Formats: sequence, C-alpha cells, structure tokens
Amino acid sequence: MDALCGSGELGSKFWDANLSLHTDTPDLTPCFQNSLLAWVPCIYLWAALPCYLVYLRHHHHGYIVLSHLSRLKTVVGVLLWCVSWTDLFYSFHGLVHGWAPAPVFFVTPLVVGVTMLLATLLVQYERLQGVQSSGVLIIFWFLCVVCAIIPFRSKILSATVEGKILDPFRFATFYVYFALVFCALILSCFREKPPLFSLKNVDPNPCPETDAGFLSRLSFWWFTKLAILGYRRPLEEQDLWSLNKENRSETVVQRLLEAWKKQQKQAAQHKAAAASGKTVASEDEELLGGRPRPRKPSFLRALLVTFGPGFTISTCFMLIQDLLSFVNPQLLSVLIRFISNPTAPTWWGFLVAGLMFVCSVMQTLVLHQYYHCIFVMGLRLRTGIIGVIYRKALVITNSVKRESTVGELVNLMSVDAQRITDIAPFLNMLWSGPLQIVLAIYFLWQKLGPSILAGVALMVLLIPINGVVAMKMRTLQVEQMKFKDSRIKLMSEILGGIKVLKLYAWEPSFLEQVEGIRHRELRLLRQAAYLHAISIFTWICTPFLVTLITLGVYVSLGPNNVLDAEKAFVSVSLFNILKNPLSMLPQLISGLTQTSVSLKRIQHFLTQDELDPQCVERNTITPGYAVTIDNGTFTWAQDLPPTLHSIDIQVPKGALVAVVGPVGCGKSSLVSALLGEMEKLEGKVHVKGSVAYVPQQAWIQNCTLQDNVLFGQALDPKRYQRTLEACALLADLEVLPGGDKTEIGEKTRVLVTHGISFLPQTDFVVVLADGQVSEVGTYPALLQRNGSFANFLHNYAPDEGEECLEENSRTAAALEEADDEEVLLIEDTLSSHTDLMDNEPVLYEVQKQFMRQLSTMSSEGEGQGRPVPRRRLGPAEKLAQAAEAKANGTLIEEEKMETGKVKLSVFWDYARAVGLCTTLVICLLYAGQSAAAIGANMWLSAWTNEATEDGRRNSTTQRLGVYATLGILQGLLVVLSSIMMAVGCVRAARLLHQTLLHNKMRSPQSFFDTTPSGRILNRFSKDICVIDEALAPTILMLLSSFYTSISTLVVIVASTPLFAVVTLPLAAFYILVQRFYVATSRQLKRLESVSRSPVYSHFSETVTGSSVIRAYGRSQAFEAISDAKVDTNQRSCYPSISSNRWLGVRVEFMGNLVVFFAALFAVIGRSSLSPGMVGLSVSYALQVTFSLNWMIRMLSDLETNIVAVERVKEYSKTETEAPWVVEGSRPPAGWPTKGEVEFRNYSVRYRPGLDLVLKDLSLRVRGGEKVGIVGRTGAGKSSMTLSLFRLLEAAGGEIRIDGLNVADIGLHDLRSQLTIIPQDPILFSGTLRMNLDPFSNSSEEDIWRALELSHLKSFVSSQPAGLNFQCSEGGENLSVGQRQLVCLARALLRKSRILVLDEATAAIDLETDDLIQATIRTQFESCTVLTIAHRLNTIMDYTRVLVLDKGTVAEFDSPTNLIAARGIFYGMARDAGLA
Repeated sequence: MDALCGSGELGSKFWDANLSLHTDTPDLTPCFQNSLLAWVPCIYLWAALPCYLVYLRHHHHGYIVLSHLSRLKTVVGVLLWCVSWTDLFYSFHGLVHGWAPAPVFFVTPLVVGVTMLLATLLVQYERLQGVQSSGVLIIFWFLCVVCAIIPFRSKILSATVEGKILDPFRFATFYVYFALVFCALILSCFREKPPLFSLKNVDPNPCPETDAGFLSRLSFWWFTKLAILGYRRPLEEQDLWSLNKENRSETVVQRLLEAWKKQQKQAAQHKAAAASGKTVASEDEELLGGRPRPRKPSFLRALLVTFGPGFTISTCFMLIQDLLSFVNPQLLSVLIRFISNPTAPTWWGFLVAGLMFVCSVMQTLVLHQYYHCIFVMGLRLRTGIIGVIYRKALVITNSVKRESTVGELVNLMSVDAQRITDIAPFLNMLWSGPLQIVLAIYFLWQKLGPSILAGVALMVLLIPINGVVAMKMRTLQVEQMKFKDSRIKLMSEILGGIKVLKLYAWEPSFLEQVEGIRHRELRLLRQAAYLHAISIFTWICTPFLVTLITLGVYVSLGPNNVLDAEKAFVSVSLFNILKNPLSMLPQLISGLTQTSVSLKRIQHFLTQDELDPQCVERNTITPGYAVTIDNGTFTWAQDLPPTLHSIDIQVPKGALVAVVGPVGCGKSSLVSALLGEMEKLEGKVHVKGSVAYVPQQAWIQNCTLQDNVLFGQALDPKRYQRTLEACALLADLEVLPGGDKTEIGEKTRVLVTHGISFLPQTDFVVVLADGQVSEVGTYPALLQRNGSFANFLHNYAPDEGEECLEENSRTAAALEEADDEEVLLIEDTLSSHTDLMDNEPVLYEVQKQFMRQLSTMSSEGEGQGRPVPRRRLGPAEKLAQAAEAKANGTLIEEEKMETGKVKLSVFWDYARAVGLCTTLVICLLYAGQSAAAIGANMWLSAWTNEATEDGRRNSTTQRLGVYATLGILQGLLVVLSSIMMAVGCVRAARLLHQTLLHNKMRSPQSFFDTTPSGRILNRFSKDICVIDEALAPTILMLLSSFYTSISTLVVIVASTPLFAVVTLPLAAFYILVQRFYVATSRQLKRLESVSRSPVYSHFSETVTGSSVIRAYGRSQAFEAISDAKVDTNQRSCYPSISSNRWLGVRVEFMGNLVVFFAALFAVIGRSSLSPGMVGLSVSYALQVTFSLNWMIRMLSDLETNIVAVERVKEYSKTETEAPWVVEGSRPPAGWPTKGEVEFRNYSVRYRPGLDLVLKDLSLRVRGGEKVGIVGRTGAGKSSMTLSLFRLLEAAGGEIRIDGLNVADIGLHDLRSQLTIIPQDPILFSGTLRMNLDPFSNSSEEDIWRALELSHLKSFVSSQPAGLNFQCSEGGENLSVGQRQLVCLARALLRKSRILVLDEATAAIDLETDDLIQATIRTQFESCTVLTIAHRLNTIMDYTRVLVLDKGTVAEFDSPTNLIAARGIFYGMARDAGLA
C-alpha cells in the first residue's frame, strides 16, 4: 500500500500509529484516506451487486414512470462520475507536465468513477423493476458520506496548520464530491411513486409496508400510523390492511400444492420403477437384502421447496446478528482497560462508547429484520398447511373419514399446523446455537484460560437436567391434555344435552364427574408448575453458578491469576450470551420431536385414499335415461365386504322412483353410490346432468337462511319465492325477525319428511334387501306380486291412502328441466316436530300433488320454478328465541369482543383468587431476589478492584464465600417465589373453574337456548386453559423483567449518578411507546382470536357436509371461502407480528441509549470511578435491552390473557334457576301418590319482554288419566311440558301436582318425581348403565327388567360388555330406534306416577314405534300419561285429548266427543283420514 501512495508530497506511509492513535488530535494519513477509505463504499457496492441483481430479476413489480426524483438522482450520479474522472484527467495532466502523481491518484478516481456510473445505472434499472426505495444504494451513499467526513476534517485542519491550501484543484473537487454524495444520500431517502399496475390502484386498504421506503422498513416506521390509531380508539376489522399478494392463500397454497403434487408424482414413479424391477433373481434379492421400500412422498421436502428461499434470507440476518452480539463484550474489555489507564487519550473512551451504541443499534435492526422475516414465513407456513389440509378433506374417502373424528381432523389444522408454525422461528438455533457456544468459549478462553472449562462443564451438565425437566413437563402436559380433552368432551355433551339433564335432574351426577376430572387435571398442573419453578431456577441461577465456579477455579489455579474488572465483567457478559443457546437447544430438540410427530400426522392424512372422480360417468348415458347402474358392486372401504352387489337399475328421464326396504338393507348406500361417495369395485354408474341431494341428516351452514337455500347460486327472486312456497317455509319466515336473512346454525334445524303414502304416486319402486335389488316394478304390480314389499305395506299401512304413516324410506327422483337436467336425491330425514298439524292442515291430496309435481315440472314447462321438498323449521319454542333478536335477523347475538383497557377490577378479582397474602409475598420475594443479585455483583465489583491495589489476593476465600452465599440466597428466593406462584395460580384456576361450572349447571334453560354451546364451551376450554397455563408464566416473566430493569437503573445511577439526568426522558419515551403498543397489540390479539374460530368451525362444517358440497359441485367455492377466512385471520396476525417488531426496535433503541449513556458517563467521570464499577454498570446496561422489551411484551400478554378471567367471571355471575332443594319445603315421601295434575290460571313466557306462550291456562288431569295434547306449531304443546318441569317459570297462576304447588319445592324434588321420554333421544358417552341410572340407585335386576320391557335385552345381552357397553358420544353407535328404547328404559326405571311423552315417532321406524306404544300401554297403565301427539292414531284410545290453540285451551274432552263436536280436533282427524 505504501508503494501505491508513492514517495512525493504525500509521503509513503499507509498507517502511522502516532498520528492516528497516540495523540489527542487523531487523524488518518493522506495515503489511507485516498486509498482504502475511498474504496470502502465501492467494495461494498460491487460485492452486493451480484446478489442484488438476482433478487431484482425475481422480484419484478412493474416499472415506475420516470419522475423528477429519478431524473435528479441520475443527474447527481452523472455529476459524481464527472467529478471523479475530472480528478483522473487532472492526474494525467500532471503526468504529461512531469509532476508524476502517486499511483493512488490514478487508481482511486478510476474506481470511484466506475462505481458512480454503476450506481447511476442501478437507479434506472431499479426504476424499471419497480423498486420504490433502494436499501442497497442508501447504504452505499451513507458509506460514501461517512468515509468522506474524515478527509473533510483533515483537509480543513491541514489548511489551517499550513496556512494555505496545498492542492487547490483536488481540494475543490473533493468538496464538490462531498456535497454531491450528501445530496445523493438525501435524495435516496425519498421513495418513488408506486409502479404502474400495482395493487394500490385496486386495493382499498393496502399494507403500507409495500410502499414503505428502506429506512421506514428498517425501523418499522410504516406501522406507526396503525399504532396511533390503535391508541386513539380500539381497532376494528376494517382498520386492518389487506395482505400482500405473496402472503395470501391463493398464492401460498398453490405453491405448496404444486410442490406436494410433485412429491406425490416422484413417489408414484419410484413405486412404478420398484414394481417393474420385480424380476430380480432370488440370489440377487438375498444379496441386496430384499427390494427397497417404496418411497413415500415427503411433506417436509415439499415445505422446504416452497419456503426454503425465505428461510435462507433469514439465515443471513441471523448470522450477522450472532457475530455482532460478540462485539460489545470486546468493546467493554477495551472500555475497562481505558478506565484502568489514566494516560489514555479521552477520545478513546468516547469512540468506544459511540462504537458500543452503533454496534447495539445495528444488532437491533438486524435482529428485528430477522424476526420479521421468519415470523412472516411462519404465517405463510400455516396458511399453506391449512389450505392443503382443507383441500384434502374435501376428497377423502368415507372409510378414511370414518377412521378419524371431525375433532381429530380439525386438530390437524389447529394443533399440528400451529405447532409447525411455532417451531419455524427457532429452527435457525440448530446452527446458530452451536456457533454462539463456540465463539463464546473461544473469547472466554482468551480471558480466563482453561478455568472456563469448569463453567462450561457445569452448563453442559445442566443441559440433561433441563432436558429431563422439559421431558417430564411434556409428559405431564400430554397427560393433562388427555384430562382436559375428556373434561371438554364431557362439558360439550352436558351442554348438548342440558335440557335432558334438567328434565331428569341428573346435574349433580355430571357435576361430580366434571369435578373429578378437573381435580386430576389440577394435580398434574401443580406438578408441572413445580417443575417450571426448577427450570426458572436453572435459567436465573445458571449464569451466576457458572461465573462463581469459573472465577473460583481461576483464582485457585495459581498466585498469578489475579481477578481484575476486565476479566470478571467481560466473562459475565460472555456467559450471559452463552446462557441463551444452552437453555434453548434442549427445548428446541424436544419441540422438534413434537413437530416431527405433527409432520408425520399431516403427511399420513395427505397420503390417504381419495374418492375417484371418474367413479360416476356424467357425460355419456343410454338415450332416454337419467340414471343407470350396470352390474354395480360397491363398498364403503376396500377392506370391508361389499354393501351393494350386482345392482342393475335404469331410471328413465323425468321418472319418480322410490327405494324401499328394511333398516340396513342399503338404501342410503345406493344414494351414496350414485353420488360417487362409495368405492366402486365393479360395474358402471351413469348419471346425466347436475345433481340435487337432500341427505338424511340435514346439513345446515352457519349463515343466513337465504344463503342456505341458494347454496352459492345467484338469486333469482321469482324462482326463489316459488321455492320457499313449495317448501312451506313462508309461514315460518314470518315468525323470524329477519325473514330469510335470519342466521340459522346450531340452534335451528331445517328438515324434510316423506311417508310411505307417497309410494302410489311414483313411476316405479325399487325394493332392496341385503344390499341387492329384490324387486322392481310399479306400485300396483308390486302389490299384486305379494312379495316382501306387499307384506311390508300390509303390516304397516293397512289403509294406504287414508292414513299418512311415516316410514324410514329414501326417495330418489329424477327431473328434467327445459335447459338442463338435474337428478334430485332425497334421503328421508329424522324429523323434529314435523307433523301434519304443523301450520295449516295439509290435505293428503295436496301431498299427492306435490310429489307428482316433482316429476312433471319439465313437461308443464315451469323449469325455472321447480319446487324442492317441503321443509319446516324446528319447533316454535326454538323459533321464539329469535323474536327478541335484533331486527337484522341474527338469531344468536354475536359474541361481544372486549375493547379498550382491561378494568382494574379484573386484576383485583384474579389477585383475590390467587390470595392477597400470596400475591404480596411473591412481589416481596422477587424484590429480595433482585437485591441479592445486586449485592452479589457489587461484591464482585469490589473484589475486582482489589487487583488494582498492588495486586493483592489475600481474601480470596472470604470473597468467594460471600459471593456464593449471596448467589445461593438469590436462587432460593427464586424457587420460593416460583412455588408460591404455582400454588396461588392453581388455587385461582380451581376456584374460577368451580364457580363457572356451578353457575352454568344452575343456569336456566333460556340461557342455553339463546347462547351457542360453542360460546359457553369456549369459557371451559380456551379461557380456562389460559388461566391454567398462560397466566402464571406471564406474571412470573413480567415480575422478573420488571425487577431486572429496576436493578439495572439502580446500579447505573449508583455508579454514575450523572445517569439520573437522562433517566426521566428515557422513562417518558418508554411509557409513551408502551401505551401505544399495548393498546394496539391488545386489540390485534383480540381480533386475531375472534377471526381464528371461523377458520376451524368452517372446516368442521365442511368435513360434516363434504358429501353435499361434492354433490352440488361446490368444492372450489368452499376452498375459496376457507382461503378467505384464513386470510381474514392472517390480516390480524400480520400487524400483530409487525407491532412486536415496531416495539422491539423502539425499546431496544432506548436500551442502546442506556448502554451509550452508561459508557459515556463512565468516560466523563473516569477519574472518580473504579474499573470494577464501570464493568458492573455497563455489563448491567448490556442486559437491559432484553428486559425492557420483554417487560412491555409481558404486560401486553398479561392484559390479553387476563381477559380470560373477565370472560369466565362474566359467565360465573349470570342469573341462576331456583334452588335444587328447598330444605324447609320438601315434598312428603312417596309424592305424588295419585299423579293428579292441575293448571290454575297458568301463564308463561320464554323470557321477560316476550309474549305469553300459555295464557290463563286452567285444566285438571285426574290421576291415571291418559291425555293427548295436540295443536299446531306455536300452540304451546311443548311449553306445557316445560312448565310442568319448571324449565319455564310461571308468569302467573300455578301448577299443582297432588295438591302441592310445584313452585314451592326444589327443582330436583320436582323433576326427580316426574318422567319424560323426550323427543330427541339423547345419550351420553359412557356405559349403558350410566345412561340408564347415573346415581346407581337401581339394582342390576331392575335394570335388566327395564331392558327386557323396552325390548333391548337381547341386544345388550349379545354385547360382550353387557351393561358396561360403551355408548359413543351422542349414542352414535346405536341406531335412532335403539336410542329411543334406551329413553323408554330410563322411564321404566323411574317408576314415577306421571309420564310425559314428547312423541318422536317421526324419527324412528314403524317397528320401534309399535314396541314403544305397546310398552307404554301395559307398563304405565296406572300412571298419568301426557302425550304430545304428532300423529292422531296413537291417541285415539286415550281418556281425553287437549287441543291447544295460541296458548289457550281450545277443546278438552274424549276423542269420541271431540269428533262428534266437529271442532278443531275433528278437522285434524279428518285430514289424517281418522274421521
């Protein structure tokens, strides 16, 4: 380099230490300034160029129109190029005139000139690629300015010293150059207009990050506007920005799907290659150890292909951050040496303080860019995985669906996808952790030599201990999750069957079950909390113990090992860096094992069998036919025997066909086969045109009634109106507050029924038996044949045409339209209050005509107005709930989302639940722990100062002893505070859950009618989970970071009192940032939480109704809906991530200022400070950045999580029903003896503010009477029974049973003496015995007797478990008929004098109906029986019939008298063919 500068006027020295270091006025040699210093920006730009060009080629955003700003940048660049080349030509001019300038004057202008030309061209290339703000060029111009500042000062100083300017031409060109690069820097900070055709033109609320400049992105300034808005008012969904294109589902899911399909294709090719290589000779096979296993498609590989590039960029950021983190300990070492050396120039200290600040700021900026990059990648991961799982769920076979519950499939999306997303940000620790450990050990070795091995050994020793604790915690967590799942499953069943529990007075039994599970759950929670206390102890005490052992070994090894401030505090800083990777790695490894399980589960699901779309041929068919099956054999799963075999059916166009047969003969399977839902083993299926499908169990989406009817089709008002008329829905729409805009979901069921009376109208009937077609023909032909069909009809419909009996038949009808053909598949459904008397009498002839209409629509030329099957809304009781809803038609009020600041009363509630004394003790223990830590470090500081005083080391044992004592005291206080916290939080969790559970079990039925079960369940699952698991760690970390921050300020102010001056402005800035952040972050988390549920509920809804979605060809539309819901959720996740980065940059900048001022004031007051004190002060300051950031984050998390307490409290204080037992007013033993029921002027309404549903009802039922209750929907039939059981409380009047007013006794005393067979046969998961007798009051003989009478004995006897037969959730493993018989067995066991029968015979087959009616007539002969009748034939032999109309008694007499009176009852009987 010296040769490059030549000998002439500049001298030949490149570096002169006396000029640059050992002086009070430092400067660099002219040679250094003109060479390396001038080249630094050029080297940077040329080095960055290749990568930047590749990046630009792959990120084209459209070009930007040439603007004034762009022109100005170009002009400045050209001028700089001219200035550089002017210098070059000036050198050549000198060479020509014999001056012989040094080589550097040729090289530097040439290099700088070419670089300036490159920068100018880059400005234009960036414009064409749509770059609005160039980070590469901003850094380049910034380096140019910084590197020019030193010559700027040098030239002025030189001219001042010399009294003249030595080289006026180069002096002038340099200052022109400086002015131009400074202008270029300013200009580069402004951003260009958006590119043409950018999304900003169409997007109403685009993400500001897209258009943000480089500096704005670096500091996350673009987020500030939202932070201010969130501070001013609670954020709403419309305030959130749209997602950038690269983060949207349509982009991400498509990319991942392509990668996954590629994996599947490669696996298929590999499998084919392996299959074709089967002809290997046997000895070869033995030598090769058998054929290679077929390769499975790897989901991990697909993820890497899709998201790998983003991960690589984040890796670069992480590497820079890791290297920067080791710079400050080295600078601390230099600072302590500077303080120890009184002769060192003062500017050294200022330079070190400045470098510490610059290094910290760079570290902050790089770290948060890394976090932003990696967390956004995590979001994309989640989006992609959810999208792929959703799309797979739409095409899986029924056998796959049967293998797993809806809950398990939702878990893939909610738990497994989230787990992969959560681990993504920490994957870089796999290489970053070992790198940090190696570097830390290397630097420690330089300071303390081999003695650091003792400290490292302790750290390594603690890794397995931490690992064991983490594994044990994970095991406890898994066990606890099992209890939690079973508790929530039980709660879900309780909420689903709460009405039944109340009617049977079974709440105490189920309350006890829940509390038993909860007790075991809390026991595990307590154990986990104690283990957590151990892990906190190791986390906090590891640095101290390591420091203690290392320093102890170091001073013990020899008399020359004197502990000074530099060694002690630099080592402490390095050990603090080392703490992070050592504690993170074990957690990361255990997290990775969990994630690999999740990956395998998702991969297993994605490789499952899919339905064959070619199973049903839709294009070609025999002319004149709509549906044909040729020799079709179908199965539900490949490993099961065929359900349908050798099926041959030809359905002509426009024909109306019925499929009949006994239960289990394959009627539903036939419909599924036509839809392509079954696996076809042989034969051909042809279906012409589109398909309409009515499933057996109605699938209703949680949206408006209109949306459910249209199901994605465009609204044609005339056709829509005719459809509603045909479905008899118009009368119901009048009841609903929002008409067809009313939201229907879990509270309303829209159902269809058909009876065997429609069979005469069909063109022909298909009779199935044992999965085969036994008979086919027209209705009269089959009757004449006297086969199985004729026998069936004669048994159950002796007067078909007079009496409309309902049978579990399935109907398949084909109808042809003018413009297209459609096949309508209707499966008979399980009805809820659907009867002939629902609205107005529906004449049998009208029904005939209706079914005939279905097949004749096209011939009448009314294709557009074709009706669909008659639909009825559920009972009036459920519809009445809607009456109080808002006029906009929402049946269920939207769950209110808390907004604004959490009330202090909520924190107070939680503190009281924890225990006020416990809370106070925890705070005091933390204060004590911080005091012990400060004491230990002050002691260390004093110890190191001894080294400066003649190097004495007399009191090593005493110093080590006191240091160890203070450290151990700190550890003990940590453990105590953690254990106290564990005890307090478990106590709070127990109390809050107990209060909630007891309140909900005692809530009136009206509460459950108006509140979705999912909302209540959310309190028991998500909110209780937050209270159990999230609150305690959050509070612990908040206390820890708060006391650490306070300790830091105390130590710095104690060592450099001048620091107190900047404390107030820093604190004010901190509080300001904190208030902006917490307000915004809290609301973003709430929005995220609210928008997350619809993603999973839509998925579970889709899984349930996938066959309907496929039948209507709506798969793609549903994929788009799912994507939109995921995107809505990510719209709140994205700003939430950005808010953390926004906060991090600002708070860490403040922390960096703390480091800067601690170092600066140490330099200023170095004459009065010891090196030990400076080391202590600055090493504390280096830790404060993390604590300050974490404190705000934890404060925000606490505010977010404490909302769970608020929500639980809200549902713990709702109104409760009357007491279960009134001690002073209990009925006499054996009551009621007669079973006499009397209503006296009785009135009732569903809720305050609603109309009366029963008005001044007065009637008396004598003991032993059989009374049938009839009336239209809304007449008050069910209200009467609900009033009898006091599920509705009287608004006036009273009910007396055997003369006792039922309002005077406890609810359980009343309900336990009445018996009801409810309409919906609800069973709970558990043993059959528990479902019959949950309190174990009956003997085994009684139970078997009840089973025998209810015709279940043979079934139960055939089960290996007998009475311990496990009923699945909702009794799904029993048929509907069997469930109804179980309800009958419950009634028989009760042996009460009053039986209420809410007839449900529409839901069961005729055989079961006959069994129930026969048993009731014989076994309840002496009892009072009240029957809500849906079909008149069952009550024609009753003592009396009560006809209700609009909540009043219309008629009440014997059936014979009522028919003779020719009133309302006569009209009903006539319509049913009974009069």
